[in-house]
Amino acid sequence: MPEGLAQAHVERFNNAVTSGDWSPFVEALHPDAVMRFVGVPAGPRRGREAIAAAYAAEPPDDTIGIAGVRADGERDVVDFAWSRGGSGTLTLRYLDGQVVELTVTTSMARPRPGR
Repeated sequence: MPEGLAQAHVERFNNAVTSGDWSPFVEALHPDAVMRFVGVPAGPRRGREAIAAAYAAEPPDDTIGIAGVRADGERDVVDFAWSRGGSGTLTLRYLDGQVVELTVTTSMARPRPGR
């Protein structure tokens, strides 16, 4: 997988966190995308619309920095660090240039607004 796809995904995520506009992030997801979390009590979310609704209901308030990207078969694995501390991995699989599967694994659950 081209490393650029993973970097573009993270850039869209960070831009959405800072701007509050999740449209470009969500539009880059495959209509049948599945989002899973490990280490965070959330999800899974199935389908672009369900993922969009989840981000609208509880948008993240922390950006991530890429520590490394590696290909693992047909997936990209992104090692990242939250800007406020903590780390994790983001595993991405693509279909037709869109993210069709994303799994977020964190070493610590990030606090959500209002919790």
